[in-house]
Amino acid sequence: MSPSFHIPYAVPTVLLALALLIKLPTFLRAWRDPEVRATTLLLFWATSALVVIIPVNIERLNELTGVPNIAAPWAYSFLTASCATGLTMIMRWREEPSQRRRRRIRRIHWIYAGIIAALWGTFALADAPQARIYDLDTYYASTPWMREHILLYLLAHLVSCLTAVRMLWKWFHEVENPWLKTGVVFLQAGFSSGLVFDSAKLTAVTARWCGTDWDWLSTKAAPPFALLEAALVAFGFIVPQAVPAVRRGILDQGEYLRLRPLWRAVRVLGPAAAPARFGFWIPLDLRVVERQQRIHDALRLLSPYFDADLFHTAYREATITHTESRARAIAGALAIRDAIARYGAKTPVHGKADPPHIGPEVTGHLSTISAALYRPRSIDRVRRRVARTESLNAHA
Repeated sequence: MSPSFHIPYAVPTVLLALALLIKLPTFLRAWRDPEVRATTLLLFWATSALVVIIPVNIERLNELTGVPNIAAPWAYSFLTASCATGLTMIMRWREEPSQRRRRRIRRIHWIYAGIIAALWGTFALADAPQARIYDLDTYYASTPWMREHILLYLLAHLVSCLTAVRMLWKWFHEVENPWLKTGVVFLQAGFSSGLVFDSAKLTAVTARWCGTDWDWLSTKAAPPFALLEAALVAFGFIVPQAVPAVRRGILDQGEYLRLRPLWRAVRVLGPAAAPARFGFWIPLDLRVVERQQRIHDALRLLSPYFDADLFHTAYREATITHTESRARAIAGALAIRDAIARYGAKTPVHGKADPPHIGPEVTGHLSTISAALYRPRSIDRVRRRVARTESLNAHA
């Protein structure tokens, strides 16, 4: 069998597995969060279903277990579990937490767990000795218990798709968040593809009952819509969570890098308090907090050495050639650099008994001050102008 035949199965499987891999660290950190847990399970069930239905894996599973068609209840169980998880995820997004919502979610879990148990029960009762990789649904469409097995998974999937499409259609006009709205569109398209899959399969099975061979609907027309459904539904649940997370990550990365020059400048100071210790795998937002904490600790140490008059003089000089925000950043960088030098020389500006705190004109603009430290030439130019001004005032 040509490997290229399996590419349509492999592509959405790899995409889902990649999404699951990306989601896994969040799951390990926040597995108690029902939404995180449900999203991870959804990706796991959908990925598992696609892995099982790859034709080469069906053959391997049959050979490994020695049970013909054992891949059927496995794949249909994973598919049914993903249906249940998908419905409960939509409910979690649509509705505020309540006792009613919990009861409905619990009811769905029990119903679909019962369906999965029935899938295994009907398969155990069925007589399906001939292994069928591509046309199992139509080949055994009239076989006792196997017929019920096939109808059970198709009808469970059909009901879940219809319910999801109806809920999403009502919800679409209420959603304001653009990324959540995008997710709803993906979900609508995905569950609609699932309806096409179910329609093609059920039509082919019904045709078999009527003595007509429309197997191509089941073997050729339906599978692409199943693969499309898996990919679109996964994207629908991932996009509203992943895109904001990626944006936050980009912002955190930018903040982390912007604070680096200031963080490096104050590393020469001993910490004012015990610094937080974070491991290598700690999320970036906590690393930003750690870096901010280190800077604020250093500023508390620098309070006796911080010359507020120097800051205001430098600010006035910098506004001559720079915008207000840039001038504030340069003045803050100059004053902090001066305070660090005074700290090293042990020449405080204020008494250590009750030194004034460094004000929000500095602490509220740490990122821009840090960026100014990265380009010291501007600071040096303003410093020379401040020195000239102080010299003129001394001779006046």
